[in-house]
Amino acid sequence: MPESRSPTRSKAARADARDGRALHKGQQTKTAIIDAALGLASQIGLEGLSIGALAEATGMSKSGVFAHFGSREELQISVVREYHQRFEQEVFYPAMAEPRGLPRLRSMFDHWMLRTSIEIDSGCIYISGAVEFDDREGPVRDALVGSVSTWMAAMRRAIVQCKECGQLRGDTDPDQMLFEIHGLILALHYEARLLKTPGSVERARRGFDHILARYGS
Repeated sequence: MPESRSPTRSKAARADARDGRALHKGQQTKTAIIDAALGLASQIGLEGLSIGALAEATGMSKSGVFAHFGSREELQISVVREYHQRFEQEVFYPAMAEPRGLPRLRSMFDHWMLRTSIEIDSGCIYISGAVEFDDREGPVRDALVGSVSTWMAAMRRAIVQCKECGQLRGDTDPDQMLFEIHGLILALHYEARLLKTPGSVERARRGFDHILARYGS
């Protein structure tokens, strides 16, 4: 004889299913909002990002956007986190497929430079955010500093691995080399985005080759 289904259990199951669908839909909406917010922040900066501006860009109500974040500050932090996640997917993880040492370091720089060159038309959250929040304390600045520091630490590890592989001189200072590589990226963004200097990408690539030549074993 088949076991009868409890009416209470059936109602609970249906309620759980509805809650699951609502949660999934809510997450999809939040993801779409963050995607729009990232595009907006790339054009007008994190400081220009607001609940009202995002509501207008997405066609949602201010209360609808606010419900997903609760504050403008949390919205800005969510954008920083999303940008960092995409940066890792496009720059860090592809390089991890390369062998330790110079192949991995070069891949990290190449992907970093490629992303920077793509952002010439839209702007870089890390660079514009540094201008906006370099002298301001708070959670948004902390999120920016944390994301950039994570990436800098990964680049530094790659440089140290090059030393361990005997591909850089034993007296190479990883912090100094990292500083010079980072300087190339900042110069590329400045030259290509503000000054519109032709050949900036190729100059950055040659600059990286010069750094490797100077520190090479």
